[in-house]
This record gives sequence, structure tokens and C-alpha cells, in this order.
Amino acid sequence: MKPMAHLGVGIGWRPEIAGAVEGLPGLDWVEVVAENICPGHLPESLLRLLERGVRVVPHGVSLGIGGADRPDPAKLAALGERAVALGAPLVTEHIAFVRTSSVAPGPVLEAGHLLPVARTRDALDVLCENVRIAQDALPVPLALENIAALVSWPGEELTEAQFLTELVERTGVRLLIDVANLHTNRVNRGEDPVAVLDGIPLEALAYVHVAGGVERGGVWHDTHAHPVPAAVLDVLAELRNRVDPPGVLLERDDDFPAGAELASELTAIRGVLDGGPAGAVPYPPFTRSPGSARTPAACGAVPGGQPPDPRASNAGEAGSGSGPDRVAHDGGAGLDAARTRVGIGQAALLSALVAGTPVPEGFDRQRVRVQARALAAKRADVVAKLAPELPGILGGEDPYREAFLRYARQRPMTGGYRRDAMEFAEHLLVRDLPADPAARRRLTLWWRDRAGARPPGRAVRWARALVGRAA
Repeated sequence: MKPMAHLGVGIGWRPEIAGAVEGLPGLDWVEVVAENICPGHLPESLLRLLERGVRVVPHGVSLGIGGADRPDPAKLAALGERAVALGAPLVTEHIAFVRTSSVAPGPVLEAGHLLPVARTRDALDVLCENVRIAQDALPVPLALENIAALVSWPGEELTEAQFLTELVERTGVRLLIDVANLHTNRVNRGEDPVAVLDGIPLEALAYVHVAGGVERGGVWHDTHAHPVPAAVLDVLAELRNRVDPPGVLLERDDDFPAGAELASELTAIRGVLDGGPAGAVPYPPFTRSPGSARTPAACGAVPGGQPPDPRASNAGEAGSGSGPDRVAHDGGAGLDAARTRVGIGQAALLSALVAGTPVPEGFDRQRVRVQARALAAKRADVVAKLAPELPGILGGEDPYREAFLRYARQRPMTGGYRRDAMEFAEHLLVRDLPADPAARRRLTLWWRDRAGARPPGRAVRWARALVGRAA
């Protein structure tokens, strides 16, 4: 595997902190959410950074490369276009699924969030083929990020380290290791970050994410809206003890602080990389709390810890798999059957999270309920950001949130957040809501300005619902 280009220390670029990011001293690079920029109309702030020689890396959030379907060619083309427009040395995405598959019954449901892939042979086979498809389509190398999760899949066959190691060996993909997510999974799923770092091929490391969060009721929420805690810096120090990372990036997505605070957090990260103290105490030794997470079943010989095969191209060559119990799914009916099994499992979980269907057997029902509430709250927050007029029309944040969560319980998201905002407004209007006539007129005008038509009446709405149920 070719050495990764040195990136240095950077920060996630967001429009809300664009000016502060430009003023950060010693900034080496930034990462930008790929879906939030247009290649032909880059924000002036990003153009100024590029002119200064600051590298910009696009980071995708909607590909769903861990889903049961093959990657959407249009999404891959869009990701590649952004890499070319930014002159990026690589693109990154997540080991996650974000929607149900076409192989599963019913309409396609959107999570609006990154959900964990089961660490099974089926899921790994599907992921490896999806990665190869993406690599063939992208003009630059691809790196994939480990995600934070609240729920654990029952019947997993591989540990996180085994799963990531075999993924690298079979595809040549690079890894984006999020140390905040490792800490999150320690708290929420009882997984040892040090064991993951010891078991993965760190020579495949592209760069590292660092972010803040908060613990509530024994659950760690990876908010990206709080300062980076010492525990996360300690995981970064553990990684630094094993490898000099090509790049480290601070993520902040909400509740943005002043530029001085961002600079202070970057200074703390540099201190860890330079060998300074990561926190008051070493990262605590791992002890599994009772019932915190299942130990994966034995899974045959997996060559964890062995270096990956060298890859001559950016895309990486398909490996042959490993382990004597490896089931060959390299295309054909075997892989199609694996996609179906993965798709049905993912649909059952996502439907429980967003549509209120029964929790699939083997999942922690309480954790699924917590995740479902978190997804609904996130959905309300994102729609309010995209359509800030809606809380004002509905009388404030609290009435808006109450109305939206009531709508969300009845209507899983089947498109993007912008479409969700329109459908929420339509949902209210066909029910003669809000009750205040002046507010209802304002909402009608808001809807018409964006839809260019009259909101459908109840009869049309009922007809649509009947057609949807019959489909």
C-alpha cells in the first residue's frame, strides 16, 4: 500500500464558522461535507483557503456503502466531481447504511443518520463488493470511517478489528479512524478502543477524526457539539503511540464556539501528537460491564494483525478473502443471496427505528427506543435548520417540535430533509393546521413559494396514502 500523503492538523469546514476557520493559526487542511457543496459554485471561503495552499478533502455522508444495494452511480459521480473540483488527494465515507434496500419489501426508508453494519460474513462480503465498485468509479483513493453506534447487532461473527482488517486486506481501502467513535462504542457497546487499535492495519490509516460529545444516563452521545473530552484525547494518544497519523481533524457540527476555543482544541490535539500529555490519567483499562455487549461468536481463522497486501492502484485490487471457513460470494447468486439477507435485516431494524414496527429479535429494545427518539429529534433539528421559517410560523421552537415529532411518528422519511420539510408543511395544511388562520395562511404561502402549486386536499392525500399502502 502506497504511503498516504501527509495532511497535518485540520478542522471540519462549516459555513457557520467559515471566518473563524480562515483565521486559525497553523491550519494545514480542512474537510468539507461533500453533499453541502456544489463543484461549480464553491464557497468563497473555501476558494480562499485553496488559494493559500490549504488542502480540502470531501467527506460524504449519504452514500450508504454498507447498505445491501450496490452504490448509486450518481452519488459516486457526484463525490468524484467534488474531489476533482477541490484537487483533493482522497475522498472519505462511512462504514454504514443510511436507507433500506430495494431488495427489502415496502417503500425505501431513509434514516437521516449513519447506522451500523452487522459484523457478519454476509455484510462483509456485500461491503467489499460495494467498496470495489466505488473504487472503480472514483478518481482518487477512498477511505472509510468507523462509526459510533448505540445498538449492537445480534449474532455478529467478527470483532471490529477483524472486520476492518479483512475489509482492508480484500479491497485495499484506506481507513479513517474516528477516535471519538471508538470512545463512544466503549461506553455504549462495551468495546475496547485499545483492542481495536492493536488489531487493525494502521499502515492503511488515511487520517483521524477527533470530536466531542456528552454522556447522559449512561449513554454517550457523539454530538460534535461539545468540547473534546480528555477521554477522547487519550484514545488519540493510544493511536499516536502506535503510528504517526498522516492527518488529524477536529470535527464540530453544532453549538459553534468562538475561534479562540477552536484554536485551543487544535493546540491540545497538536500536544498529543507531539507527545504531550493527553489527559489527567491514562485511558482506563477495559472491563466489560455485565450485558454491555455480546462477545462475537468464534469465526475461524481471520488474519487480524497481518499487514495488508500492497495495492498498486488508487482503487485497490479485489483480494481473495481469507480464513478456511470463508464462503465465496464473489459475484453471482451467492452474493445476491447475501445482499437479500443483509437488506432484510437492515430494513427490519430501520423500520423499527423510524416506523414504529416491532424491534427485531435479539436487539436491545431499550437501546432501539433510545436510538429511535434520537433519530426523530435529529430529524426535527435538521428540518428546522433547512427551513427556519417553520418554527416561527408555528409559534416557536416548542410548538414546532411537538408538531414535527407527532408528524414523524406517522411519516417515516422517504426522501431527503428538504423534501421532509415540504411534506411536514403539507401534512399540517391538509389537516387545517395550524389552528390560527393567520399562521395557516403564512404556512400556505411558504409551501406555495417552494412547491409552485396548491397543497393537495384531503381526498388527494387519502388517495395517495391508499396507493402507498397497496404498493
